[in-house]
Amino acid sequence: MQLCEEVESVSYFIVARWVAIPENQAEIEEILRELVPQCRAEPGCISFVAHQSAERANEFLLYEHYREEDDFANHQLTPHFKELVLRRAVPLLASRERLPYRVLV
Repeated sequence: MQLCEEVESVSYFIVARWVAIPENQAEIEEILRELVPQCRAEPGCISFVAHQSAERANEFLLYEHYREEDDFANHQLTPHFKELVLRRAVPLLASRERLPYRVLV
């Protein structure tokens, strides 16, 4: 029961989909291995999981769970986000989309 109460009290999720330019797949994997532990250590980050498509190895899904929207905003201000995502990863991607979600039920 505790888990259900915790999920209801938290309010902000990001589902991000990254598609790497095929020749950059391995480098994106390494960036994510470096990024994820740093994100998990951020205040307000409940969970941060990077998935790789089982069918298309250059596609990645990032599932991010924050206590509130401000925590996600603060995440984007961190040195590791600016370096690993904006400076290193984004130029290696064919596409990047981020969709925010809130708990409905």
